[in-house]
Amino acid sequence: MRSKKMLKRISAALCMVVFVSIQLCGITAEAFNFEPVKGYDEDGNTIPLSLYSESVYMFNMDTGDVIIDVNSNEQRVPASLTKIMTAIVLLDEFDGDENKLKSTKYSAGTEAFDELYGTGASTADIQPNEEVTCYDLLCALMLPSACEAANIIAIGVSGSLDKFADRMNEKAEEIGMADSHFSNAHGLSGDNNYTTCADVAKMCVYALDNYQVFTDVVSMYDYTLAPTTEHPDGTYIYNTNQMLANDSLYYYSYCRGIKTGTLDAAGRCLASYAVNDGERYMIVSMGAPMEKTAEDVTKGEENPSSVYAADTVYYNLIDHINLYEWAFNYLAETEFVDKNSELREVKVEFGEDKRDYVTIKPAEGYTKFWPSYIPKDEVKQSIEVYDNVVAPVYAGDELGMLTLTYKGETIAEIPLIATESVNRSQAAAKKAVAKAFPHSTEFKIAIAVIVIFTAGSTAIYIMNVQKKYRKK
Repeated sequence: MRSKKMLKRISAALCMVVFVSIQLCGITAEAFNFEPVKGYDEDGNTIPLSLYSESVYMFNMDTGDVIIDVNSNEQRVPASLTKIMTAIVLLDEFDGDENKLKSTKYSAGTEAFDELYGTGASTADIQPNEEVTCYDLLCALMLPSACEAANIIAIGVSGSLDKFADRMNEKAEEIGMADSHFSNAHGLSGDNNYTTCADVAKMCVYALDNYQVFTDVVSMYDYTLAPTTEHPDGTYIYNTNQMLANDSLYYYSYCRGIKTGTLDAAGRCLASYAVNDGERYMIVSMGAPMEKTAEDVTKGEENPSSVYAADTVYYNLIDHINLYEWAFNYLAETEFVDKNSELREVKVEFGEDKRDYVTIKPAEGYTKFWPSYIPKDEVKQSIEVYDNVVAPVYAGDELGMLTLTYKGETIAEIPLIATESVNRSQAAAKKAVAKAFPHSTEFKIAIAVIVIFTAGSTAIYIMNVQKKYRKK
């Protein structure tokens, strides 16, 4: 068991290295924050897309490109996004084995329920001492966001709520969530329970990459818990994420889960990902309004069939749908650098057969998902080559750097390498050394030493001659 857990930790570390560094084959890519649009006006100008959420983090799940970053490292109350970490600790305990989850039952007494009474906490109607499979607890945790399921899991895994919170924080540290701290398993309280959009993204990537059962559960809209003594017919539950409900005005067919979160101190929060024609994006947002804005009251009156006509407007869902639509409709994988393009020549000294240059090219090509409404030629390229390149030079040697910028902001830095080798001419090197020696510091020092030695010797000779003369 210990070896398996060690392997999972190593796997998690590798996943986060890929996710965080975004450095491929020597290419250094910078996070680049685009301004999303919702379409064009009558004059053909883009119409900016306004976001309701106070913090937003959006990235391409395959390339790692961060394309929207609004206060992504600002610490905020996560509400029920906390339960994603609760699910991870549970799945770690069972190595993600769905059969083990379905064959193991947990239950808890009032210690799991007392703090929830009178709070309006979301629930799956699990009762004190009711035995529920860990798989069903996972479903109750992630779909209706059941707070009692979170506490039952915590007690079942660690024996107490506090010890489980310690496990959550250990896991957060392991997967690189440096700006997060968890004080409970359910997120109902904001006391010392905080994280960031960027950290939640790391948490989601870890869960999706390591546990297929997590991926399957978070994509379900509804589910019926297995019958128990307290619920002989089972319990029907459904997901709080209406993007998964095909009868909802918020339904979004490309969405694949993951979790909502709502709390007065947190606003409306959401972590989700979407897949369309092989392209995968993830969004984490926090701090969307809880109450309908005055402007949207008017929208609802003007359009009674819109989401704005309801008493409650889920601004977190609106933000995610709008951003996914923008990405799928306006972002396209665009090549900015061809790895086979020879960009320029670099002067080489002492090359064999009088060869005094070598051609350089990018170490790797560079592509990026780029908005169709921003001309590609607005991305500027600048080349810096190294000075005093001396043979021998070997194919693949780094001799410079190519920098891509857009409106003064660096997008990527790509090493430039020699396309072929240039051998060293020993004769040319010796000739150059001989030619350069009279002008070198070493030569000047040698001359100075000779002059001083000669002067000293002369002075000593004269003094000796004078002594002999005086004696006579």
